[in-house]
Amino acid sequence: MSFLDHLEELRWHLVRSFTAIFVVAIVIFANINFVFNEILLAHLKPDFATYKFFCKTFTTIGIDSSFCDISFNQTLQALNPTQQLMTGIWSSLILGFVVAFPYVLWEIWRFIAPGLHENERKKSKGFIFTSSFLFFLGVLFSYYVILPMSVYFFYNFEISDAIQNNFKVDAYIGLITNTLIGVAVFFELPVVIYFLSKIGLITPEFLRKYRKHALVVVLILSAIITPPDVASQIIVSVPIMILYEISIYISKFVIKKQQKYVSKSPRV
Repeated sequence: MSFLDHLEELRWHLVRSFTAIFVVAIVIFANINFVFNEILLAHLKPDFATYKFFCKTFTTIGIDSSFCDISFNQTLQALNPTQQLMTGIWSSLILGFVVAFPYVLWEIWRFIAPGLHENERKKSKGFIFTSSFLFFLGVLFSYYVILPMSVYFFYNFEISDAIQNNFKVDAYIGLITNTLIGVAVFFELPVVIYFLSKIGLITPEFLRKYRKHALVVVLILSAIITPPDVASQIIVSVPIMILYEISIYISKFVIKKQQKYVSKSPRV
């Protein structure tokens, strides 16, 4: 196809992707009260499953945890007439993208696949499943681990008794949705490393060389987004470092396959 034909093809893939997102967003907005009360605002409930689990776990192993004494006395505020409406619309769109993510990936794959060789298409059949699995794993990890810690920390952090935390509803929902998307995208690290290794930009040696640097960065990020106790920082850091180690093996696997293919190729 010509360049303009490719653009036309891409346009229709994007149209179908955005249509799927909008359809899901409409369904979510139609149930916005349930979505907010039971999902987006669930971390403001002292009996949220994560708080109870962390409290029981840390107490069992003899570690004092702030999760055993949780209270959220402040209420969220809407400071202009349209704030609740716009927050509901944007939240629905973002959650629509999260739910429709596998379909969006499938549309992207349909656009890219015709340009690949037959053997490349066969080897990449698990792309949509693997990417979707990692994405939703990141969503669950952020929702049940990172967000409860972050919400509790920011709600209870004070620099002076004269200052009271009364957050705007759009700022709070922004924290929830941005964290969900950000962590979910970060969990795509193994997939990104796979493709970067395929084109030669990343090697397992490079990843091993900067492993300690990556650990320091992860610990710093964990210290920022979690309450100031060691146990919480470890809970966040361990899965991320596991993903990093998995990425090293993925890169090693890709490089070995490429070297094996080159060695078997006939020489001219």
